[in-house]
Amino acid sequence: MADLSIRKVLEQVQNGQLRIPAFQRGFVWDADRVAYLMDSIHKGYPFGALILWRTKEQLKIERQLGPFKIPDREADFPVDYVLDGQQRLTSIFGVFQTEIETELHEDDAWTKVYYDFQAEKDVQESQFLVLPDDQVDPARHFPIGSFFDVSGFRAATEGLSAPQLEEIDRVQAVFKEADIPVQMIETDDRAKVAIVFERVNRMGVELDIFQLLSAWTWSEEFDLQDKFADLAEDLKPFGFAAVGEDSNLLLRCCSAVIGGDATSSGLLGLNGAEVRDRFDEITNGIKGAVDFLRSNLKVEKLDNLPYPTLIVPLAVYFAAPNAKSVKVTNDQRDELVRWFWRACFSRRFSAGVLRNLSRDVAEVLALRKSGTPGIANIPWSVDRELFTESRFTAGSVATKTFILMLAQYDPLSFVSGSPVALGDVLRHYNRKEFHHINPQKFLKGQGRDIADVNRLANFAIISASDNKTLGGTAPSGYKSKMPAKSLDKILASALCPLSVFDDDYEAFLIARGDLLVDAAKTLAS
Repeated sequence: MADLSIRKVLEQVQNGQLRIPAFQRGFVWDADRVAYLMDSIHKGYPFGALILWRTKEQLKIERQLGPFKIPDREADFPVDYVLDGQQRLTSIFGVFQTEIETELHEDDAWTKVYYDFQAEKDVQESQFLVLPDDQVDPARHFPIGSFFDVSGFRAATEGLSAPQLEEIDRVQAVFKEADIPVQMIETDDRAKVAIVFERVNRMGVELDIFQLLSAWTWSEEFDLQDKFADLAEDLKPFGFAAVGEDSNLLLRCCSAVIGGDATSSGLLGLNGAEVRDRFDEITNGIKGAVDFLRSNLKVEKLDNLPYPTLIVPLAVYFAAPNAKSVKVTNDQRDELVRWFWRACFSRRFSAGVLRNLSRDVAEVLALRKSGTPGIANIPWSVDRELFTESRFTAGSVATKTFILMLAQYDPLSFVSGSPVALGDVLRHYNRKEFHHINPQKFLKGQGRDIADVNRLANFAIISASDNKTLGGTAPSGYKSKMPAKSLDKILASALCPLSVFDDDYEAFLIARGDLLVDAAKTLAS
């Protein structure tokens, strides 16, 4: 079978020919991986072939293609089931298709991929990124989902400058001309298909960097995968088992500790014997980073971090053969804390990750060796709009930064006035622990939509039980259910203005936004 163009992929999914067998796992790629696939296609990098199984008989049980329900096939059409390449196929279809609505409650945020006109034209850094609607700058970000939609593309190009039009035409042409390699198996023998699928997913998978490094570092006494599994167990009691399970993060820590370089080339250049000899140093660095985050920033698990990458420079700082040999002065601790907050508020690791990481690793080594402050000297700013325009989305950088910021001010219960059990809140990290200051029912009664209700500035660390007690009334209505003697302290601990009880939502957003900005500047200064 000939290779498939992207347009052909769109057509074959839409007419029901390309399908997903039930024995495949679901779509698991995150937004970053989708964006990097688009970058690979754009740069002409190999991104793997699809392995398809063509059969005359349609399976009784199938999977959706990610959040998309595949239409029934047309009569007398063959069926091509995807044995390998489902994540790539789903990503390509999701980004470029405009015909099929996503199923109810399915996440499709990852489909909104943009070309960044201002991104560095670099062989390694991605020029594509996934953005929520409120972070899109039309003068900078172009929606590539319009590339195969004539009217959509025409509308998206309105307002672009002549150089931008020329540039986006070139980018579009690459995607229109791109071909996806295909290997086809034509058989109705289910046993043969099962063997192929097993070998593709167990024996024939190309080695990734982790597997390569595991092979290079292996000895009878040392297995890197076992060592990482042991580290996960060591960190589990502290809520950070996920660090030991994130092979990409751990490899970056290895490379940064040993060679001061966290890039892919740095990973591939690691010496196996040195990794074995210095592995205690690496694990001590990671454990030291975790302890620093827990002790100084109230981070209780990896998922609390706006960026897992923040661990890498800290691991470099604390890396040593003896876990207790690295001392932290008050000035050094303050510098690391400032860097942490500035990196979060500036969205430092959303773009230019490797360049920024390399710089931070060099600066953290200087801080450790000579006490030279410099790692926190990075561009950053914070304004009211971060809190009043961003929406509360548990997995977003803005929300995670906001929640950690609230935690630094030791919030008190709105009902009892006693300290909130922050450890439990951050370990669980789910929506039940965070509720609206101006209740949904109250605001919806004013005709406000859910986006308006869910602004970051309208949230606080309020338990489900406290929220139930307060009810859905206006703040002036639930004020009587709060302890009068502790009222000022409760509001101050939540960075909430007393004017909340005026029931003026717009004025409240401005007042609380200003309080949050002041608090953010205090943390990062």
